Amino acid sequence: MTRPNLLGPPPVHLPEDPAAADIAAGASPASAARDHPDSSLAWALLAEAALDSGEDVQAYAYARVGYHRGLDRLRRNGWKGAGPVPWTHEPNQAFLRALSALGQAAASIEEAAEVERIRAFLLDADPQIPANLLP
Repeated sequence: MTRPNLLGPPPVHLPEDPAAADIAAGASPASAARDHPDSSLAWALLAEAALDSGEDVQAYAYARVGYHRGLDRLRRNGWKGAGPVPWTHEPNQAFLRALSALGQAAASIEEAAEVERIRAFLLDADPQIPANLLP
């Protein structure tokens, strides 16, 4: 007889991001996004670069795509809309970075309710997430 997990759903451990190898080999985030539009990593990198350049609307759009692509990957890997997505599992970092960039871009355009929702999502995903990722 199997006992239920009283602590909630098990952590999700995503497989390697589809663009990770290309990016590690030197591909630009834009090229990686073209070749792997389902990559949260490529979109997160584009969003982070846009944030660094002060392009908050573009950052918001890039991050939103990376976030939604990440949600798709999470669901395909057993996530049911809640539960741990640990930062310490490297392939999870692409989704969490896209989510973080979305929160930062939302803060830049003063979308306070979205910032709070994203902050709560990040902390629910991993209470030990690096503080610099919290919007």
